[in-house]
Amino acid sequence: MTGDWLVINSGSSSLRFAVFGETGGTGLEALAARYRGHLAGLGGEAVRFRVEDGGGVTLIDETPTGSVDQSRALDWLLGWLEARADPMPLRGIGHRIVHGGRDFAAPERLDDRVLARLAALTPLAPLHQPHGLAPVRLFTRRWPAVPQVACFDTAYHAKQPAVARSFALPRRLTDAGLIRYGFHGLSYDYLSRRLAQRLGRSATGRVVMAHLGQGASLCAALDGGSVASSMGFSTLDGLPMGTRCGYLDPGLVLHLLTQEGLSAERVGEILYRESGLLGVSGLSADMRVLLASDEAGAREAIELFVYRVVREIGALAATLGGLDHLVFSGGIGERASAVRAAIGAGCRWLGLELDAQTNARHEMTISAAGSRIGAWVIPTDEERMIAFYTRELIGADAED
Repeated sequence: MTGDWLVINSGSSSLRFAVFGETGGTGLEALAARYRGHLAGLGGEAVRFRVEDGGGVTLIDETPTGSVDQSRALDWLLGWLEARADPMPLRGIGHRIVHGGRDFAAPERLDDRVLARLAALTPLAPLHQPHGLAPVRLFTRRWPAVPQVACFDTAYHAKQPAVARSFALPRRLTDAGLIRYGFHGLSYDYLSRRLAQRLGRSATGRVVMAHLGQGASLCAALDGGSVASSMGFSTLDGLPMGTRCGYLDPGLVLHLLTQEGLSAERVGEILYRESGLLGVSGLSADMRVLLASDEAGAREAIELFVYRVVREIGALAATLGGLDHLVFSGGIGERASAVRAAIGAGCRWLGLELDAQTNARHEMTISAAGSRIGAWVIPTDEERMIAFYTRELIGADAED
């Protein structure tokens, strides 16, 4: 059977999508991107609709007037899919779903029962889960015969040892699911596979992967399997991010609630939307803007970000008993050579030495010849990972 695989990666302020066709190959190489698109700035007045073909050639680049929410963005996407010049039947649709809770440790074919169970997890990811599930419902109504698959950001971390997932809370709370889940799992899954391909072997050793972007986290992996993550129960934990605070003393939250008299909703707004690089700098959540600025707040935000990344790398290296490779990815990790250089300088005690020239050119291998640790820049591809799992789960049912 011929046809395409559609991937939907829906967030609170953006919608990424991709259409993949078959290559006849195997593994990640069995899929070729035919189209990739990004609808950014949803909910604001500066929305951008962009679509590229598989070769990176821009086909559509529009900025509509007025506010565009997720519903309007999905309607636009549906219209484009149905009107494109070279339509192919859809064999399946894969969705990035941020939270799988304890029950979903692998991709899952979606039906009403699974959808209800995922909706029940919304309190664990209130800003992400509804946006991930809304496209599922829309495509179910529009194309009820097309199978859909949920791929979870938490699943890659599900096999971490219990000690890495537990908080020192009363047992009843742990049993109720208040544990460390970890996120960005689809990105880490992809990066670990690409590193193994690069090394030419499945045993990659002790690896720390750094997904650094508007959302940022680190993951310790041993031979491709997650051992520990900087993110825990929620996407607030760990590193400071574009607008999220990262690790925070819980007593500070109690102080805001009891002494400052702020509502839980207001505290949530501060921690999710007003903190991180934006809060520290008072200027921007965009690392590119901060790196180009001479303002003291911008320098302080960058220094705090680097400090926290270096500190967390040290902690994760301790869980691994050492470090063999460090992988950079995400918007900052892939393109901010100055940030990588600063992180590398902070990790010299581990035996890491970056090559200044290859780092400046954003090459894949950026460690110096004498470095005891391999340093890599690997662009992530969550959409390809989702398409891979969707094809793997339902592709066999559609074979000729």
